[in-house]
Amino acid sequence: MDSFNQADMPFKPGVLVISHGSPDPEWVILVDEAVAAATAGLPQDVPVEASFLEKVEGRLIQDGIDRLEALGVSDLIVIPLFVSSGSTHIDEIAFALGVKNTPEKETDMERLRCSARVFFGDPIDDDPVIAEMIWDKVKNLSREPEREVLLLVGHGSIHDGFRQRWERGISSLAARTGELSGLADADYALLNPDSVRRKVSYWNEERGFEVIVAPLFLSAGYFTKTAIPSRLTGLDFRYSGDALLPHPFLARWMLGQILNIMKTLSQ
Repeated sequence: MDSFNQADMPFKPGVLVISHGSPDPEWVILVDEAVAAATAGLPQDVPVEASFLEKVEGRLIQDGIDRLEALGVSDLIVIPLFVSSGSTHIDEIAFALGVKNTPEKETDMERLRCSARVFFGDPIDDDPVIAEMIWDKVKNLSREPEREVLLLVGHGSIHDGFRQRWERGISSLAARTGELSGLADADYALLNPDSVRRKVSYWNEERGFEVIVAPLFLSAGYFTKTAIPSRLTGLDFRYSGDALLPHPFLARWMLGQILNIMKTLSQ
């Protein structure tokens, strides 16, 4: 980290939204649109940058930091646009930004140059706004709520410690969404370690419920289009394949996080 005297710099907050990144320009556009919608709810003098962990040239995390600091940002509000605190990327980004001294899992990521004070937000996990969003995405698949179960499917992790965080977050999010939906029950499954087929079989064949499968992924791609359906070949289920984006509630979630952190900074 560069040496820097915080007292010499006037207070000026800025926002850095960090997501994974993709070579697919449509993926990037969806993130940019959500960030722009969240930014519309902020004071005009608060600069915002959407940056990516990889795959988007000229818009990596260091690029975003550099642009914000060039505008005089003294306090950096970082919003990790990831679905779970069980993501190993959250761990390595927090380490690279100096939020934690050592990563829990070995990483090739090096410390980033950052003079501003960093305020690290939370990933999605079990946020109630996201529960509303998930149900809004799949409610048109429901026909007889008393005979249906919602199965939320996420990426998961094979790494000890990270897997448990994935399970805590997605199980709580499934429960929140189930309460909103009025369905008979709600459950979750992960791709890593793989429990998707077993969970659908259990609810459908052993319990006699219709299963509505909802993917917990930021944007559509391989996991929503191929990985999940391929595990369920021959089973009876309903699936739209809709990822979280696009949806206005994601901007609402981001804006809520930013404003909450800004409130603590102004106290």
